Amino acid sequence: MKTLFTIFIVFALCAFCSCQNEDLKGDENKTINLDEKSAQLIEADNTFGLELFQKIRKESDKENIMISPLSISVAFAMAYNGADKDTKTEMEKAMKINGLTTEQINNSYKMLITALQSLDEKVVFELANAIFYADGFTVKPDFLNINKTIYDAEVTKLQFSSNSAVETINKWVADKTHDKITKIIEQLNPLDRMVLLNAIYFNGIWTNKFDEKGTHNLSFTKTNGTSIEAPMMKKEEKLDYTTNSLFSAVKIPYGNGQYNMVVMLPATGKTSQSVIDALSFTNWKSWMTEFETKDPVVVTMPRFKFSFETELKNVLKGMGMIKAFQPNIADFSKIAEEDLYISAAVHKSFIDVNENGTEAAAVTSITFTTTSAGNEPPKTIFYVDKPFVFAITEKDTDAILFMGEVQNPVYE
Repeated sequence: MKTLFTIFIVFALCAFCSCQNEDLKGDENKTINLDEKSAQLIEADNTFGLELFQKIRKESDKENIMISPLSISVAFAMAYNGADKDTKTEMEKAMKINGLTTEQINNSYKMLITALQSLDEKVVFELANAIFYADGFTVKPDFLNINKTIYDAEVTKLQFSSNSAVETINKWVADKTHDKITKIIEQLNPLDRMVLLNAIYFNGIWTNKFDEKGTHNLSFTKTNGTSIEAPMMKKEEKLDYTTNSLFSAVKIPYGNGQYNMVVMLPATGKTSQSVIDALSFTNWKSWMTEFETKDPVVVTMPRFKFSFETELKNVLKGMGMIKAFQPNIADFSKIAEEDLYISAAVHKSFIDVNENGTEAAAVTSITFTTTSAGNEPPKTIFYVDKPFVFAITEKDTDAILFMGEVQNPVYE
């Protein structure tokens, strides 16, 4: 996927800022050239991520939500290498990767993960994987080798019965997310055998930052019709823009422009849920081709910061990935001789969007348990004063790195 889903470095002086922007324009961007199978994988990942986001929104009673489709896809791709028979088939269908061989999936992820982390010197994008397994639990060498060589996973044996094992896993999460997410598991149970992790960290400076002096408290109308005062950032610049009967949207670039935040503002009479209901790969792909450059666009949008957590098990079971979570039925025989099933699949995310840029992080944890997570041109006004949907994407691949909805723009 393209992805697939970070805080910004503050410039010391406005004059320096201006110079930086000129430098950005002069830099030659790196690009990602996808082969056929990699493009197919990203299409599958985006399709999976959009459907997953829809279902999580339906289940969650939280006002603000965000997931990293890329993090979830990578974590389950690692787990997929240990699945067999019906369990493997169900994972393929739920993740939309049927039609690709395991080798094609692995090779495409290896290329994508490497490419995404070296695109822009002005944007920090880090992706890390790890496998922690219980001392005394024998893991098949092929499973570990694939995850070490393809996904660059750190593999560590731990004494799961010790309290220090939980501390070690959570410390890995904190380190890889720059302390934006500090805990992914509360405890390890006696029958737990393995914890598989993916962590993503993003920190991008806007190509042109918002002027902090232009931020003022303005009215923002929530889903229930009540109004609140929210810190609204404002800037005017040349941006990609699109509008249709469902929403208006802008792409706000980071760094050299390889990464963007897509902000989708529902049309009059529509809601952010209307946008979410229409999310599909076909629609998303079509929408992304409809952007046109407008100069200038006046963007007014809230500053926001929040964390989100969700259990993925029930949502994924609803998408057809059932047997992977069932004791005595799941087939992860490519991991170990011992009967294993996924007892928990947890996803946590964090985002901070402010005048300088965006800092975002996400962690996906999968626990395996044994059976015995112008003349001025006309200005385009883009005024975000109600719940909206956003995504952080990569330009060449259209990979959705993060996707969320803001109903209440708190800045915690």
